[in-house]
Amino acid sequence: MFQRFRPYLKYLLPVRTYFIGSVVCAGVYGFVYGFVLNIVLMKRVFPAIFAPERGLQFWQIVGLASLVPAVFFVRGIAAYFNAYFISLCGVRVLEQVRLDFFRKLQVLPLGFFARHPTGDLISRGLADTNQLQFTLTNVANEIFKQPATLVFAIGSLIYVASENRDVWLVLLCLASVPIAVFPIRYAGKHILRRAQQMQAQLGTVTDRFSENLGAAKEIRAFGLEEREIGRFAAAVQSLFHVQMKIVKYSSFLSPTIEFISAMGVAITLVYAYYARIEWNTFLSIVFALFVSYEPVKKLGAINNDLKRGLSALDRLEEVLNESVEIADPAQPVNVGRLHGELAFATVNFAYGPNGNIPALRGVNAHIPAGTVCALVGPSGAGKSTFANLVPRFYEVGTGSVTIDGLDVRAMRLADLRRNIAVVSQDPVLFNDTIYNNLLLGRPNASREEVMTAAVNAHADEFIRGLQDGYDTVVGERGSLVSGGQKQRIALARAFLRNAPILVLDEATSALDSESESAIQDALRKLVVGKTVLIIAHRFSTIRDASLILVFDQGAIVAQGNHASLYAANPLYRSLYDRQHGIGETAAA
Repeated sequence: MFQRFRPYLKYLLPVRTYFIGSVVCAGVYGFVYGFVLNIVLMKRVFPAIFAPERGLQFWQIVGLASLVPAVFFVRGIAAYFNAYFISLCGVRVLEQVRLDFFRKLQVLPLGFFARHPTGDLISRGLADTNQLQFTLTNVANEIFKQPATLVFAIGSLIYVASENRDVWLVLLCLASVPIAVFPIRYAGKHILRRAQQMQAQLGTVTDRFSENLGAAKEIRAFGLEEREIGRFAAAVQSLFHVQMKIVKYSSFLSPTIEFISAMGVAITLVYAYYARIEWNTFLSIVFALFVSYEPVKKLGAINNDLKRGLSALDRLEEVLNESVEIADPAQPVNVGRLHGELAFATVNFAYGPNGNIPALRGVNAHIPAGTVCALVGPSGAGKSTFANLVPRFYEVGTGSVTIDGLDVRAMRLADLRRNIAVVSQDPVLFNDTIYNNLLLGRPNASREEVMTAAVNAHADEFIRGLQDGYDTVVGERGSLVSGGQKQRIALARAFLRNAPILVLDEATSALDSESESAIQDALRKLVVGKTVLIIAHRFSTIRDASLILVFDQGAIVAQGNHASLYAANPLYRSLYDRQHGIGETAAA
């Protein structure tokens, strides 16, 4: 079991001094509690004070009595520093594990997030790391202290037996200790299984919570409040049942071991009567036996903690050990600013963990640098997938995607993506000021350049109208600004990046007609010298495209300009006429 935790011992290296200090304190604690306390109290203090002759002077009695708080003081100091040092180590371990988990999430492909609910990942990153930290801290705190106590307690038994020459009594006392292993193993086996269920169900509860908070508007619009309460209550109820199973097996352990220890004491009591053992010797043996069972009981609890920790570790390692499919090549090609000539050569791509959901089939395309290219087709035809392969958000299955003749897989990801600006249909703004959100496009840009980009995106006017202007905090995911304002901030961010390749996923969809018209004028100036991919859902956004690629069922079925495609391609004509007809009906 401990082998599973060995790779994580590296996190203790920066705090190894504190860890060694905690081990030393654990040894002192075990020696004082397991050996000194028994020998001092049972064999020295009590017999001297309660001896029949009782001829001690006052200061002798005070001296003997003072040994009791002295022993407990040393024991308490050792326990305090053991707990403090090991907690420091545990919190540091938690910090590093959580950071590694978060760091791994930053490099995993987008397909990974499509397979794992957000709430479940949050639960792994917070609840599971907390459980692992608790396990490491608690186990490390007790794993040295309790065995040391047990060893010294047994040592005190042997010491007492050596004085009385009654080794059989010691063996009788110790005979019941191994029996306690059986309930520990039984409880641990069940707790591991239940802990795995609990961690998974906790992820479900967190996901329900996260999903509900993210869909507050839709829930109220469709009157789903009671439905959501019912779904969340069902998830919480399932978690409750699993948690109570763990409580059942954990709570069963302590009284079982206590009963076994009580049986050992009872048998020892009978033996002591017939062996004519003196009362002070018997009390010393019973006290040592009690001290022996206490660490056994706590080691049983440690075993349960380890089971929970293993369950949390399993869930964390699913992410930590996830293969990074999209990474920098071993020997990357150094690139500066690219020109933006795109080429797809027999590209095939499929979604799903087994690649069983085809999205692109044998795609070939050449887009010269500086081309404004529109991607048109029915929903699910492969337009977004085509665009997402350019910045390597996904990896091609077969074939290649090149920019300026260089395979995108031959470049560093940072170099590649520095040359690409992406504006999605639903852009994300961070819970920060508008200025800092704009600055993400180019962190080293001047304030004048930031404001110029905002002007070009027709965002400057509304930003200045806000109470704090560019220092206005936009809220979580930009919730404090309107959809159109959010879109214009995202456009300004992309314009500030000034990348040679621009990907617009219906970037003007959230704007009113007046703003859309103004931004289209700005786009005509900004796209000069850039390669632009427009994922078009509304045909009004592609009128300036010099090249149109028509997608259907994962393949490019036609390409050309609007006039040639409208005349020669039935799919393009039907898509255009259908939308144009809807527009005429609405106008009427």
